[in-house]
Amino acid sequence: MSGSLTLALRTAQSGLLTSQSALDAVAQNVANVNSPDYSRKIVHMEQRVVGGVGAGVQLSEVVRAVDEGLLESLRKELSTVGQYDSKSSYYGRMQDLFGAPGDNTSIAHITTQFGVAMESLALAPEQTLELTEFVRQGQDLANKFQQMSDTLQELRQQADGEIALRVDTINTIASELVDLNNNIIQNQTAGADVTDLQDKRDAKLNELSQYMDISYFYRGDGSVAVFTNSGRTLVDNSSVSVSHLAASTVAPTTTHAEGDFNGIYIGTVTSSNDITNELRDGELKGLVDLRDGTLADLQSQLDEMAAELRDAVNLIHNRGTAYPGLTSMNGTRSFLDSATSTITMANNSDSRLTVFDTSGNQFATTTVQQMMVDAGFVAGAAWAIDDVASSVQTWLRSNGASSATVAIDATTKKMNIELNTTTYAIAFRDEVNSAGSVPAPVGSTASDATIQFDVNADGTTDETVSGFANFFGLNDYFVDDMPDNIMETEIQTTTFTATAATLTIFFDNATTTNVTVTAGDSLSTIATSINNASAGVTATVVPDGSGERLRITSDNGSDFTVVQAAGNTFLTDTSMHSSDVRVSQTIKVRTDLVSTPGLVTRGTMQWDSAKGVGGEYFQSKADNTTINDMAVMFQAGNAFDAAGGLASTTVTFSSRATGILSYNSTLADQNETRLTYQNSLTASLKLKSDSFRGVNLDEEMSNLILFEQSYSAAARVISVIQSMFESLDRIIG
Repeated sequence: MSGSLTLALRTAQSGLLTSQSALDAVAQNVANVNSPDYSRKIVHMEQRVVGGVGAGVQLSEVVRAVDEGLLESLRKELSTVGQYDSKSSYYGRMQDLFGAPGDNTSIAHITTQFGVAMESLALAPEQTLELTEFVRQGQDLANKFQQMSDTLQELRQQADGEIALRVDTINTIASELVDLNNNIIQNQTAGADVTDLQDKRDAKLNELSQYMDISYFYRGDGSVAVFTNSGRTLVDNSSVSVSHLAASTVAPTTTHAEGDFNGIYIGTVTSSNDITNELRDGELKGLVDLRDGTLADLQSQLDEMAAELRDAVNLIHNRGTAYPGLTSMNGTRSFLDSATSTITMANNSDSRLTVFDTSGNQFATTTVQQMMVDAGFVAGAAWAIDDVASSVQTWLRSNGASSATVAIDATTKKMNIELNTTTYAIAFRDEVNSAGSVPAPVGSTASDATIQFDVNADGTTDETVSGFANFFGLNDYFVDDMPDNIMETEIQTTTFTATAATLTIFFDNATTTNVTVTAGDSLSTIATSINNASAGVTATVVPDGSGERLRITSDNGSDFTVVQAAGNTFLTDTSMHSSDVRVSQTIKVRTDLVSTPGLVTRGTMQWDSAKGVGGEYFQSKADNTTINDMAVMFQAGNAFDAAGGLASTTVTFSSRATGILSYNSTLADQNETRLTYQNSLTASLKLKSDSFRGVNLDEEMSNLILFEQSYSAAARVISVIQSMFESLDRIIG
């Protein structure tokens, strides 16, 4: 009988202890009813059997009420929320920067005002107020470009800095996950409850998923292994360090593709461990997209518009001069080797150079073709740049400006013309002889000259430019002072393949390197070929909008160009040119125009067949020919190349500016819409997860009553058995 009583006592004791553990679980659930990361604990009991005989009850395990499939879905959506949320504040700042088309500070409004100032000056070309306003509006527009470009680069640098901060946080979370894994393994081996540790680990996984896209699985020992979705290990037996060094300075030319931005490395810092382009979601993805995509695309849009504005305005501004001409002209085109590079004036075109007195009357006139013939060269042939400068100088010294200097500056490599006299002034006017002969006779039709430029004198035209003065940049309105040390193509599709070509990297006549392009080569293959040639340049494929550009950068900052062999079409197929990147950050109105608005070109030299003997050229203070042409151009459509997600199109400058604003506004609206949707979806998933894992007080009160009664019953059994033992002791004793 005592054996049976002992077994009964132990059986009742197991009920008492198990009910006590169950009550503890209920107490934990009730206490953590408002803890956000807590999961409801469920006590599982089982019958205890010893030697084939029932021996009471025992606690089999305490488990968490968790739907792992729901949690996995939630983490994926948290990652997407992180991507859109990281962009939200940046779009807000960009909206403030770009403004709306009607805002007085928006680029669209300032562009329109520049056009209005042109029209006003065309109506009153001799008025000082209109001249000053035209220059001021040009400055305002240039300043707006600079301000927007500077702010975009500040935002890119800020995004890069935030990437570094997120990387530090990821490392901290990964280290904490390793510690939690170790604690779970140790406690689970000892038979201790690990559910609270698992709750903490879940919270860390949720947090990590906000920063980057992750995948994970649980091992048999209770630990979790975490990977990026591209398969890189983040957490296993130990954490793998993630690193990113933030850039100290950021410019429009700073890109991750070119290695200017450091990569995001997992493990050893090598290119093979750079996951920057592998990110698919999370705050890191959002920040990388902003830095390398959205903000860089907007910079590309600004650069394209600024470059088109510069070129279109300068082409017309170079057609004439201020009344009664200029005594000094400083070119803006740099020549790599002015002794070798040549120009040819094609299509029966010529450019007339006239010396005027202070009243705008002709003193002497000739044409560039005639000057070259007089110097012993052949009309219509290819002439070295130095020979052109020398011939112009010789003629000027013989026609009123005895101390004139015309030469390619040894430092800047640009053409400078100085009359060194205030008695006379000069002006250029391009003309075409419809009779088909050159030099063009006096009174020929005014029309932009066709200038064919051969950089390396191999007999192949490398560039065709309209306007003699425009080719040299002798009377530009907008300048940017940028070196020609970056070449790039227009945007190509990612499936682009090249035609066969032989390219020459040309620094000067003594420094050239040939690169072979094979038919079918991709831009990446061509970049590799250029880099393998050790030509003193670095080639990279840079993303732009939905396409990419081949960009070639001088290693030491020196000017260079790329030319192709006769019959090749690669450069023309891709429209490779001196890069426009950073134009919007450097564009400005020419300094002497700002200080002396009267130097702005309004008219051009005119021909009067009734003046003098056989006709003469003259300048008129009230002439508005050039500025009127500029105003007409500004209101007409200009051909813009594709840039930063905006397609190639022909629209006015004001419309292009509005397009940039609309593009930015659309991106902001799309991000906000996606963020709102993702927040709603995530909230719904979280509600379902919380409902499943959360504590229901009514249910816990029911369990409390149940376990309390179970505890009381077990205690009553023990009390009865104790009484029986006492009775037995009295009988035996």
